[in-house]
Amino acid sequence: MSDVSLPSPSGARTAAVIPAAGRGVRLGPGAPKALRALNGTPMLIHAVRAMAASRAVSLVVVVAPPDGAAEVKTLLDAHALPDRTDFLVVPGGDSRQESVKYGLDALPPGIDIVLVHDAARPLVPVDTVDAVIEAVRDGAPAVVPALPLADTVKEVEPAAVAGEPEPVVATPERARLRAVQTPQGFDRETLLRAHETVTDNVTDDASMVEQLGVPVVVVPGHEEAFKVTRPLDLVLAEAVLARRRLNDGF
Repeated sequence: MSDVSLPSPSGARTAAVIPAAGRGVRLGPGAPKALRALNGTPMLIHAVRAMAASRAVSLVVVVAPPDGAAEVKTLLDAHALPDRTDFLVVPGGDSRQESVKYGLDALPPGIDIVLVHDAARPLVPVDTVDAVIEAVRDGAPAVVPALPLADTVKEVEPAAVAGEPEPVVATPERARLRAVQTPQGFDRETLLRAHETVTDNVTDDASMVEQLGVPVVVVPGHEEAFKVTRPLDLVLAEAVLARRRLNDGF
């Protein structure tokens, strides 16, 4: 947790929307990815706590599976969450984009900044959350945390059959590339306009804003804000939590 969390001044309230309606098939069969346990606690709870750790965040909206809102509400009620933050659970849709829109529709008046955060990024540090919020407060309509790439990237012609060799088309200049994380932060009206008008080529919420012709800026991300997608990611996440417990003395 950062030493100095951002205050929440009047006229600049921040809410976080966490879409958690996906099943996470790459982690294998079982519970939806957001409900998988990490150190005995569902990943979703870790993600909610990560957003609520910022003093600037006054509301966290969790978008649950369409038939699982009651279960997720019970889950949140069963875990200790900061008293200063309000929590709301709404049912999601068939796609991530639809689920985020349902989360936006549930926001009360007076929210000016909206964060959209992956439930599968449970360990994002509060410093990163605060950096995104601060950049939006400073005037950026859309902000994404991101890291430089460690690997050389190849653009290929995808094979018709999985596992077959793929021809390399180009090698992008790595210095100009970034691996994007969440939370992504937005001016509320800008994000609403994007969700009301953009439907094609959606990879993340920032890409929707880009299609409006609105500038998106990058702030430094953090190595611990990785996405838990595969079983090996769970092992890494457990290791990060173990290190945090050691450093925090509990």
